Amino acid sequence: MRILHVDENHPTLLPQLAVLGFENTIDTHSSKEQIEQKITAFVGLVIRSRFPIDNSFLQKAKHLKFIARVGSGLENIDVEAANKLGITILAAPEGNSPAVGEHALGMLLSLFNKLPQAHQEVQKGIWQREANRGEELGGKTVGIIGYGHTGKQFARKLAGFEVKVLCHDILENMSDQYAQQVSLKTIQQQADVVSIHLPLNKSTYHYVDQAFIDSMTKPFWLINTARGNQVVIKNLVKGLKNNRIKGVCLDVLDIETSAFDLNLEGSKDWKYLTESPRVLLSPHVAGWTVQSHLRLSEVIIEKVKALLDKGNFLS
Repeated sequence: MRILHVDENHPTLLPQLAVLGFENTIDTHSSKEQIEQKITAFVGLVIRSRFPIDNSFLQKAKHLKFIARVGSGLENIDVEAANKLGITILAAPEGNSPAVGEHALGMLLSLFNKLPQAHQEVQKGIWQREANRGEELGGKTVGIIGYGHTGKQFARKLAGFEVKVLCHDILENMSDQYAQQVSLKTIQQQADVVSIHLPLNKSTYHYVDQAFIDSMTKPFWLINTARGNQVVIKNLVKGLKNNRIKGVCLDVLDIETSAFDLNLEGSKDWKYLTESPRVLLSPHVAGWTVQSHLRLSEVIIEKVKALLDKGNFLS
C-alpha cells in the first residue's frame, strides 16, 4: 500500500499513515510528467496545489484508489474523471475553515478601523486621529455567499457582534443560529458587507463582476477569501473608483497561478490595489495558520482511516 506525496505537509501526516499500514514516498520536486511515469505504482496520492490532476494524469494512475488534497478546494482535480475511474477524492475543509473565518473577520475589522495605515503613520511619527477615524461593524448587515464550512465559520465569528447575518447557498435549508438563508437578491438589497465563500467551478468563475456590483443597492464592502478568479479585478477597481464599493479585503487574487503563486505579468490593476487605503491584501494565507497546518493533516488521516475501515477499497 504505497502513497506518493507531491507536496510538503505537517510532519505528523507521514508517521500516522505509516501506522495505518502505508508506505510513504515523497517527491516534491519532479515535474507532473515525471510523476505520471511512476504514478501507476501507488494506491494513494497526497497533494496540495503543485500541479493539476487532469484526466490524462488519472488515466496513467492504474492502481490509484484515492487522492487526498490537504486543503479545501478541489478545482485542481478532475473530480468527474476520478469518480468514473473509481478513485475516491478526499479533502479537508473542516481543517482550515475556522482559520478562514477568523482571517475574514480580522481583515474586515482592520479595514474598518484603518489599522494598517494608522500603524504605518505612527511608525513614521505621524499622529492623525481624525484621518484614522474608524467604522463600526455593529448595526450592519453581512451577506455570506456560500454557506459551507468556511461560510459557517465566518458567521460563527460574527456572533459576538451586533450584526444581521444573511447567507445564500445553492442548497436549501441552510439557516442556523448564526445566519438566515435568503435569496441572492435579498443580500444584494440589504447587505453592507459581502463575503465570498464559494468553491471554484464554472458557475462561480467571475461571480463578482460588473453586473453583480451594479445589482447591489448600497455601496458595500467586499471580502474574498475563496478563490481569486471569482472576482473580476478590473470591475472591482472600477467599483472602488466610483464608490460603488467602499472597501475590499482580498486574501486571493485573479493573478495567482494554479499553485497560488503571484503572477504580475500583464496586471494593470495591481498598482491601484496596493496603493489604495481602502484595499487590504494578504497572500492567500487565510486558511494557513499554525493550528490549521496540523488540523488539515489530522482530517486527512481520519478520512483515509475511514476508507480503510470499509474493508475492500484496496482490493
